[in-house]
Amino acid sequence: IKCINSKVQILKNLKIMQAILNQTNTAKTRPLQKPFQQSKMYSIVPIFIWVLFFANLGALIYYFPNTPTWHWENIFKINGFTLLIWTTVTFFSAIVSTYARNYLKGFLNHSQFTIYSFGFLFVVMLLVMSNHILPFIGSWLLMGIFMAQLIGVDKSWVEAREASEYAQKFFLLGTFFLGSGLFLLASQTNFYTIEEIIQNLETLPAYIKIMASVCIIMAAIIQSAMYPFQRWLLSAMTAPTPASALMHAGFVNGGGILLAFFSTLLFDSHTLTLLFVIGGITAITAQFTKLLQVNVKQKLACSTIAQMGFMIMQCGLGFFNAAVAHLILHGFYKAYLFLSAGDEIQNTNPSKPYKIVITPVQALVVLIFGALGAVLFSYLTGKGTTLDSGIILTLIVAITVGQVTYNIVKQEIFTSFQKILFPIILFTTGIVLYALLYNGVTILMADMPMIDAPVSISAIHIIFGIIFLIGFFIMKLGVYRKVPWLYVKLMNDSQPYKKTILTSNQKSL
Repeated sequence: IKCINSKVQILKNLKIMQAILNQTNTAKTRPLQKPFQQSKMYSIVPIFIWVLFFANLGALIYYFPNTPTWHWENIFKINGFTLLIWTTVTFFSAIVSTYARNYLKGFLNHSQFTIYSFGFLFVVMLLVMSNHILPFIGSWLLMGIFMAQLIGVDKSWVEAREASEYAQKFFLLGTFFLGSGLFLLASQTNFYTIEEIIQNLETLPAYIKIMASVCIIMAAIIQSAMYPFQRWLLSAMTAPTPASALMHAGFVNGGGILLAFFSTLLFDSHTLTLLFVIGGITAITAQFTKLLQVNVKQKLACSTIAQMGFMIMQCGLGFFNAAVAHLILHGFYKAYLFLSAGDEIQNTNPSKPYKIVITPVQALVVLIFGALGAVLFSYLTGKGTTLDSGIILTLIVAITVGQVTYNIVKQEIFTSFQKILFPIILFTTGIVLYALLYNGVTILMADMPMIDAPVSISAIHIIFGIIFLIGFFIMKLGVYRKVPWLYVKLMNDSQPYKKTILTSNQKSL
């Protein structure tokens, strides 16, 4: 019997080998025209996007600082802000598409990825030039559809399909809120262009402006993955790395762009405090959850949510120009981190979380450099010189400089001289470059009303600012690890949707 079974197995193996040889011979005789055409497309698309980027950059530089405004039938409008966003998104798209040429080589869905990513770029450019609410809402909808397709571009992967469908529900919900808010404003003002709606806000009753503002805020925080809508972004890790870079560097930033368009409405409806609170809660919570992650892409997702929280906070303080500068810098930072995630995994060894131990001398150095960074930021940008929300923005800069300083002074490999010199070089260079970007963005957004209008500090700002600082130090000191219910709560809130996780009793194909 054993002999018979062995012969049967040998025959089966021979049949399998024969089938493989037949497939190989067929592949050798198959014409190579289709793969050649595909590779040609992969080469043409990045080149075209690079040309588009340099054209936008050239126009931006040529017309700066007095960029004119062009209108087409009152439906589309191009101004300095439009050119700024076009230049930014074409640069990121060009980088990602160039990277994807080699990264996705051999990927069966490479063509679909190229089409979806190019479609996403087109609708983002359409969004920022739309003045009529119909193309504006339509491009917002298409932006979500293209991104959902990029998340689930591998149709053979069950988890990818589930993540795509799950994210698409959130994007449709965001479009519903945006459409509801804009159609409410249009029906009440009898105007259907954004410019005319903004100009006639004073004719609307307060409750209409509040309802419309809440709808627009909902659309923004859903797309930016604010709490409690963060789970769609945490579930989108099935997307290829180039798609993740495009998502985190561009798509989630759309919430800040949307809020900048309707800054006047948010001021008139007195809903900025709501933005400040939502952004602050999200920023500190996402920073907590980032520390609990062991997956690199999940860490980056939590980091993105936290950065979007800071961006929404800046909008809530009345600094929409600062929010736009933040999203541009975040795009550069996060695109680099995602595209270099493989090297990060390769070069990282498991290690125990370090404990923060700071000597009195180190604490004094951190405080001094934090104060110097705040003074330099205030001098270059004019923020924090009066008793308004600019003080909070300056305080955040001081905390950032202090954290960078601590990360340097704790290093034992540096000499005392280096521990003094390096922080000065880093924070001076960083703040000067940020101030240049901040002032440049402010100039380009000059024809947009209420984009740089700090609000008066209220009791809510002070109370929440104190809570924010307490939460920040609890996070940095690792106190949350000693509170089991908080640890479990944060861990649960940072988990992706259950159907997007491959489990041992589940088939992926």
